[in-house]
Amino acid sequence: MSAALDVRNLRVRRGPRTIVEDVSFDVAHGEVFALTGASGSGKSTILRAIAGLEPYEGTISIAGGNAGLVFQSHCLFEHLSVLDNVRLAPLHVKQTAPDRAAAAATALLEELGVAHRAQAWPRELSGGEAQRVAIARALAMEPAVLLLDEPTASLDPARRGDLGRVLRTLAGQGRSLLLTSHDAEFVRTFTDRSASLESGRLIHAHG
Repeated sequence: MSAALDVRNLRVRRGPRTIVEDVSFDVAHGEVFALTGASGSGKSTILRAIAGLEPYEGTISIAGGNAGLVFQSHCLFEHLSVLDNVRLAPLHVKQTAPDRAAAAATALLEELGVAHRAQAWPRELSGGEAQRVAIARALAMEPAVLLLDEPTASLDPARRGDLGRVLRTLAGQGRSLLLTSHDAEFVRTFTDRSASLESGRLIHAHG
């Protein structure tokens, strides 16, 4: 499989501190790849650098476009309905026609099993529903790579399994996913490969 994402010699500094040092890895098309490690090891910083939210040194190559980031806290807009959350970026960033944006958003919500919550407010969603809506919102911009920061953090064990199956379905459709996780069982069950971080450096690769 060719690489959808190729990261080479990534370094992230904040003032005198080096947060990520000389990290290299790739994610293939249709692959679910996980970065594991303790809090503060640099996992989220790497996702933010790939998403263009963090200055970095090194090379990040994304085949066919950009990356979409699903934040750990979901970060849905509380004053907008679920449907409006998902169609907002295509409307204003890509200038998609309102009816097309709504249709595409509805299709994504259906694909992720939350179309029945289209008119709900974010505060009315369960943790699992909010997670799926956040994924739909990221996918609405048709990213080449989907980034998920600790996607299981707010989910109970049953919902973690549901999320894992959703991610495998997305990968089966050819989407490439990079996630961070503390959940070793989830990573073993639902990802193709993983790499461990310690103090900003890759120390182990698995799979």
